[in-house]
Amino acid sequence: MGANHDHDPYAATRPHGRALRLGIGGPVGSGKTALTAALCRALRDELDLAVVTNDIYTTEDADFLRREAVLSDDRITAVRTGACPHTAIRDDISANLDACEALQERHPGLDLIIVESGGDNLTALFSQGLADRQIFVLDVAGGDDVPRKGGLGVAAADLLVINKTDLAPLVGSDLAMMGRDAGKVRGGKPVVFSSLRERPGADEVAAWIRGVLHDLAHEHGEHEHEHGRERERAAAS
Repeated sequence: MGANHDHDPYAATRPHGRALRLGIGGPVGSGKTALTAALCRALRDELDLAVVTNDIYTTEDADFLRREAVLSDDRITAVRTGACPHTAIRDDISANLDACEALQERHPGLDLIIVESGGDNLTALFSQGLADRQIFVLDVAGGDDVPRKGGLGVAAADLLVINKTDLAPLVGSDLAMMGRDAGKVRGGKPVVFSSLRERPGADEVAAWIRGVLHDLAHEHGEHEHEHGRERERAAAS
């Protein structure tokens, strides 16, 4: 009997009062760590940032980010999952939650924590108890039929990034078809085409993150305003 990959054992929590936790998942070699590095460079001057990386046995992704000096070392934490990557981002999220909470304690003003999953397959999806929003990254060299095949990561992530588009002519991938297929599978949720070789700033993804943070701030402001009106009504009665 196969595992129930769409079961989420944890309830979503509201990101108000803590950093937004952004999960980045996708297959091995799709460019998750390079995208994480690009986002740190693009956003570190305007947001208070930290990163949690996941690898099965090593700290290789965290070590890469430190060598690239995308953030100070104390803002980068590595989790060694010791098992399939999706276990630590969906089934037992305790190690990643501990890492996020430790970063939040060290840097109380954090706006954003990026949690990068280890390389996984198309079923990989973060628990909503860990990630408030999630990005799934595909590599065009993995085949232009992958978006059509779907999978939880492709279909349900808040943003799908079709990465390494500069390789499309070399591997014969049809970007237009990938975009159409992704649109059908995702039901209108956003899709971004990315080439960090041609556009190293990951501008579209960074803009999407800014939009998410803006919307959450607006939502929080409305929530606080409604609470204030309730308090006024209670005092008047």
